[in-house]
Amino acid sequence: MSIITSEAHFRQRVLKYSLKYGVTRASDRFGRSRQAIYEWRAKWDGKSWKSLVEKSHRPHHHPAEHTPEEKEMILRRYPRYKDDMMLLWDSLRKSGYTRSYTSLVRVVRKWVQPEIQKRTARKNKPYARAEYPGQKVQVDVKFVPSYCVTNGRKYYQYTAIDECTRWTYREMYEEHSTYSSAQFLANLVKKCPFSIREIQTDNGTEFTNALLQKNCDHKSLFENMLDRYDIIYHRIRVATPRHNGKVERQHRIDEARFYKKMRMYSLEDGRKQLERYNARSNDIPKICLNFRSPNEVLAEYLAIM
Repeated sequence: MSIITSEAHFRQRVLKYSLKYGVTRASDRFGRSRQAIYEWRAKWDGKSWKSLVEKSHRPHHHPAEHTPEEKEMILRRYPRYKDDMMLLWDSLRKSGYTRSYTSLVRVVRKWVQPEIQKRTARKNKPYARAEYPGQKVQVDVKFVPSYCVTNGRKYYQYTAIDECTRWTYREMYEEHSTYSSAQFLANLVKKCPFSIREIQTDNGTEFTNALLQKNCDHKSLFENMLDRYDIIYHRIRVATPRHNGKVERQHRIDEARFYKKMRMYSLEDGRKQLERYNARSNDIPKICLNFRSPNEVLAEYLAIM
């Protein structure tokens, strides 16, 4: 809620109180003058707070604004010098125009040149949801928050989430490298209760060499592992983390539910705690699944398949 909207709601509360208990009592309670309350009463339509929104105090006219004669002079000469504003200003100055160059440019943009259209909000293409488990699995890496690590080391959580059922698998590593990514993929294929058709990641060097200046044509260990398991590899566009939105959202949930409530003293300790959390997280209902858990949705699909 903006400051202007919040102030309008406040004025409405003051007016409703004043109608019930009087203007003087409302003035003492809310710290506003009686004159201001009477002014708000005059503007209020008695229903909506929108009638109490403060309007712009910008003046409609200025004593030093361009005169009609100056405006006519500019509009008459503009078609001839429209490609060079400096020549236009010099020509007007020789005819008695006393305004500055910047003032001329400002009024030309206002009167003559078309208004610059505001950028419209981006309308992203609707994302097609996966139709069956394993059709597409999003994989990403999360930095383990330093506030829950007692030994001062850095650790990384690899996360894989199925787009269809939101079934999630996590592991913790000491480094985020192509070796760790390949090891995580191998463990994911073993633990996953369904076959994986496609995996989607960002363009990080722990997954691919595509954006490197050197060795960009050579496949990483992670990509070679995907070929070994005959899994399709899809990289999202650069600087579009929303395309990996499901795993990004899961990372925020993991931090709120897990990392903010735990302390880890070593990598082994963190892995044990993460394994327990990983086992119970797939039994937690999700709104996007109509308040069903990933395991419940997965069981429905497996029963059909």
